[in-house]
Amino acid sequence: MSSQKKILICYNSPVTIFSVYNGKPLSEGSKVNDLSESGFAKEIETIKASLSNEFFEVKEITINRNIDEAIRKILDYNPDAIFNLVESVEGISSYEYCMTGIYELLGINYTGNTPSTLGNCLNKERTKEILRSFDVTTPQSVTLKPFSKLSSKSFSFNFPFILKLLKEDASIGISEFSVVNSFNELKKQFEFLSGTYKQDIIIEEYIDGRELNVAILGNEALPVSEIDFTGLPSELPKIVTYDGKWMENSVYYNHTKPSCPAKLDKATEKRVVSLALKAFNAMNCRDYARVDIRLSKKNVPFVIEVNPNPDISADSGFARAAAASGISHKELLIRIVNFALDRKKDDTQIQVV
Repeated sequence: MSSQKKILICYNSPVTIFSVYNGKPLSEGSKVNDLSESGFAKEIETIKASLSNEFFEVKEITINRNIDEAIRKILDYNPDAIFNLVESVEGISSYEYCMTGIYELLGINYTGNTPSTLGNCLNKERTKEILRSFDVTTPQSVTLKPFSKLSSKSFSFNFPFILKLLKEDASIGISEFSVVNSFNELKKQFEFLSGTYKQDIIIEEYIDGRELNVAILGNEALPVSEIDFTGLPSELPKIVTYDGKWMENSVYYNHTKPSCPAKLDKATEKRVVSLALKAFNAMNCRDYARVDIRLSKKNVPFVIEVNPNPDISADSGFARAAAASGISHKELLIRIVNFALDRKKDDTQIQVV
């Protein structure tokens, strides 16, 4: 054990708030295991075990709407750093940034990204506006309220389009029906998303090409990863869906496999990495993030998403990229904690009476 520091893992238990998560009617889905829930407890235990070998004491608490209780537990334990794994509060993704605001008010260092970065990156349209202001290439888009009246005049770009929920991550709402090639397909999927999720929907120009992502640790880009769509039926769009991430033994899960490092020529790799770092800095990310990129048929990279505090479980793409650069999963976790410990802690602590 090399450190006398106390670490507190804060996380949220998975909570179901939607009738369906994979962006298509229940009749269209297979009855398969949803790994977004079943693997969660194991992930927390793995992280705790890895950190317990390095730090003096490691505890964990679950975050829910009882914030008064959470604050009391945090202050009672008085950690040197919080390992922040809160992605939502009782299923509401937009509350993710609020928890980091509480850590800030308590004056306790925490891992990962700040409230403003988390909030900005969750809103896909806001992300695009920031990226464009920094001359980062990103697909054209239009954001609409649910049940808005659709018109072909709403779009300055051509089919195909891809439809996404404006303020959800983890590919919630993304399926093979998300890519549309006609106004009728657009209308059908827009109505389904509106009725199922009752949220704003962003409609983007679909970039037909390779799917890449760049994991960034500190200020260093790890080896570029690519999603291998080999074996995916030709009629299905080559995208990362909810099924592909979480629904074990689904068609997308079986045929969207990450490959790292990606096979890119040096010039393209340099362009992709440069764009990813530019996006990372534009969104004011820190510690760790993943930048998702589509590489067009003309080898032009487009940033499609910036993911602060991405999945860092042992079998995640981020951990795979770290391993490709010689960083073990345990070392990855320790580095992320040390980023937080290295930040100067505010001496002023808020006391709860």
